[in-house]
Amino acid sequence: MQPLKALEVETGQNPVASIILIHGLGASGRDLAPIAQAFDLRSVGPVRFIFPNAPVRPVSVCGGERMPAWYDLLATDLLLREDEAGLRDAQAYLASLIDQEVARGIPSRRIVIGGFSQGCAMSLMTGLRYPLPLAGIAGPSGYLPLARQTEREATEANRATPVFLAHGEDDTVVPLAAARLARDWLRAEGHDVAWHVYPMAHEIVGAEIADLNGWLAERLVS
Repeated sequence: MQPLKALEVETGQNPVASIILIHGLGASGRDLAPIAQAFDLRSVGPVRFIFPNAPVRPVSVCGGERMPAWYDLLATDLLLREDEAGLRDAQAYLASLIDQEVARGIPSRRIVIGGFSQGCAMSLMTGLRYPLPLAGIAGPSGYLPLARQTEREATEANRATPVFLAHGEDDTVVPLAAARLARDWLRAEGHDVAWHVYPMAHEIVGAEIADLNGWLAERLVS
């Protein structure tokens, strides 16, 4: 299953940094565009935002209903059974988007990959395994997939890449405990993890956007 073409938005001519933002289950790249518009990254310079679109596939926990999804969800307990084949297919595609930015002349250290929910999972899945060092990995409202495999598959280039993790106290879709497991694993591996918890459900709020904005500016400033 091939993803649809990614949406791209540039804040000015000749971008000096790229941010890949990955949507969650049942959404589209266009759904995250307003978040990018809310960022103030003038201190960084012109930025290219890339919003990939997941392929449409049956999702097991939704009774086989077809919807945009980066991988299948096999159980309501996200860590109990995982769609490894789907995760790896999505990883290969998202890594190709990073490759594309490097080919366009953006240094890998000026590229951030991030996303919401499934997009968070895919950001961690892809970023930790990417062969060139990235500026950072951002993951609101998600978790770390294939944790056991990640330990041996993470590349030296991204062993210490900074990570932004944020979650809602009242999230009933991805439990806060799953995000804490990701935080603890990443910190144990040597990552500088910016950790934020908000009084919210499975969503994105203004305070979170502001915190992420500040983190992105620090990661990408010249």
